[in-house]
Amino acid sequence: NLSGSNSTGADPSMFFLTGIPGLEALHLWISIPFCSVFSVALLGNCTLLYVIKTEPSLHKPMFYFLAMLAVIDLVLSTTTVPKILSIFWFNSREISFNGCLVQMFFLHSFSIMESALLLAMAFDRYVAICNPLRYATILTNSVIAKIGLAALARAVLLMVPLPFLVRRLPYCGSHIISHCYCEHMAMVKLACADTRFNNVYGIIITVFIVGLDLIFIVLSYVKILRAVLSLVSKEKQIKAFSTCGSHLCAILVFYIPVVLSSTIHRFGRHVTPHVHILLANFYLLFPPMMNPIVYGVKTKQIRYRVLLLFRGKSF
Repeated sequence: NLSGSNSTGADPSMFFLTGIPGLEALHLWISIPFCSVFSVALLGNCTLLYVIKTEPSLHKPMFYFLAMLAVIDLVLSTTTVPKILSIFWFNSREISFNGCLVQMFFLHSFSIMESALLLAMAFDRYVAICNPLRYATILTNSVIAKIGLAALARAVLLMVPLPFLVRRLPYCGSHIISHCYCEHMAMVKLACADTRFNNVYGIIITVFIVGLDLIFIVLSYVKILRAVLSLVSKEKQIKAFSTCGSHLCAILVFYIPVVLSSTIHRFGRHVTPHVHILLANFYLLFPPMMNPIVYGVKTKQIRYRVLLLFRGKSF
């Protein structure tokens, strides 16, 4: 029953997720790629973490950042996909109000952390290429730990107000969220009150995080490009560029869906709801699946260790 919840007012006990509006009849079929991508993301990121932990030659700044990225991707996937699959398979649409707020907090804070990690990895590549002799002294283990803690602190501090801002709103109408998971703007749309502050806060955070992080990533790569082009040897240029290849792919995989989703959300008045929802899911599912694949294929040490790992199991 999706007619709404019995409880009304500022603290509804239950919300209902619709899955993908307009495509309910295809939910079972849609679950197949969702389940496949989720399985690849879990297997890929767990393998990546295991390989980095067990291989001493991978105990370097770049791979520590990659391990942090894998943990973030695992949390992002497991926060949302099991519930999405339960909607597709069992029509289990109910989610408690508090459960919704928790899911929203984890979803948005870990997305912000992923953005911070991609910036940290750009800094890592910048130091490795532009200041290689000081690489080991600049990126020490304590500096890496501080960067990780700073990324966590920034995400938590920026996202802690969000559940309280959503909780203070009254929900006297429908409790049906037109989405597969509890996303900030999808919840705010259900409130029967002035939601301008929530809208402005959401936009400021998006522009502040995505905008600033992207600006610093672009600046790092401008400096990297200048340093690489100043190298005399073509072979050295290609080698330097190849060390950035996986990171550039990870940036594109993360930011393109974010920018597309935000643009369509703000300006795509005539875009059908299921396109919005599918794009939002793509933004959540695609990076956790692609990051381990990209790094596994592009990084020789990881590729070699993974092949050894699976060959060992096949004997």
